[in-house]
Amino acid sequence: MREHLKKIVSFVLIAAVALSAVHYAMQETLIAKATKEDDLKKNIDELNNQISDLNDNISDMEEQQEILEEEMDDLNAEIINTLTSIGMKEDALVEKEAQIEDKQVDIDATSKDYEEAKSKEEARYRDMVVRLRKMYEKGNTNTDNLNLLLSGNGLGDMLNRMDNVESIYEYDRVKMEEYETAKNEALDLWNRLEAEKTDLESAKASLEADKANLEQQKLDLDSLLAVKRAKSANYDAELKKAKQEASVAKAKLKQEQEKLRKLQQGNKNNDAANGKYETDYNSIIDGAEGSKLGKQVAKYACQFVGNPYVPGGTSLTNGADCSGFTYRVYADFGYSLPRTSTEQRSAGREVSYSEAQPGDIICYSGHVAIYIGGGKIVHASTQKTGIKVGNNAQYRPILSVRRIV
Repeated sequence: MREHLKKIVSFVLIAAVALSAVHYAMQETLIAKATKEDDLKKNIDELNNQISDLNDNISDMEEQQEILEEEMDDLNAEIINTLTSIGMKEDALVEKEAQIEDKQVDIDATSKDYEEAKSKEEARYRDMVVRLRKMYEKGNTNTDNLNLLLSGNGLGDMLNRMDNVESIYEYDRVKMEEYETAKNEALDLWNRLEAEKTDLESAKASLEADKANLEQQKLDLDSLLAVKRAKSANYDAELKKAKQEASVAKAKLKQEQEKLRKLQQGNKNNDAANGKYETDYNSIIDGAEGSKLGKQVAKYACQFVGNPYVPGGTSLTNGADCSGFTYRVYADFGYSLPRTSTEQRSAGREVSYSEAQPGDIICYSGHVAIYIGGGKIVHASTQKTGIKVGNNAQYRPILSVRRIV
């Protein structure tokens, strides 16, 4: 009996020890699982932070790249405008040279007329002197009259003296006056034509100087564009590297999230919904302070969002550059703005950004946009993005805000 009792006690003790071991093992498993889950969550947090930093870096670089693209597109548009101006100067030079050549033809003809009139005048003068001498020799005029005529200083003086000599034929006197008048008229015309030719040559020199300045301006623009293209290429390389790093981090994050999902035996969906919403630009414009006409301008400009950016263009449908966009929008309301972004910086009157209202033109370095309210702008951004609404009017330094209406 005692022996049987001892066996029972031993069995109970063994069972208790076994249960204790099982419980301990279960606790160890739960602890290990919790530790692994914490490690996975920590890794996921670190990866999320890394991806967030990379995305911020990518966003900043893309914004800088977009600014660069805007500047390059605007430079291209300015180069096109400069080339157009050079072409116009060249056409004007060709026209001016033709005018100078025509003027020289007139001058040569007038000079010939002058010489002919002068020659006829001198020949008539010589003939008259000969005839007067013969008249004297034949006794047909007195010595005093002859001396009076011949003692004059040239033909002009002689004509004046002839009025006092009744013995001179009226025909000779009239002819002499006609030759003198023709000669003087030719000389006056010659002087006037020479003055006009001088003015034309001065205008030609001014056009040549303007053309030279425009050509130098184009060289400067080409140089600046080359610098920005090189900078853009660097951004492209940095963006590519950052996106590759983000891609690797996202792949690793996905793996860690999958491990966590399996560890928790859940069917959680970790994909974030990419909801899209449409911005009601009209409500933004209507909700802003400003004039009725300015709001109409802003609403009208927003109708062309999505249309292309074309360097040098002014079409709201087929494509425009930044200043071409603002130029055409205001032209459709009857306002004539300067064509380039630099010139538009002086249009209308200046207001502070804090006073900006829908329809105002926001001027940046080499770029312009139309303010629509709520800190937003509509503008012909780049060839890649076209005409779009920007959510931050201060995404680059503002040089001036111009109120047109």
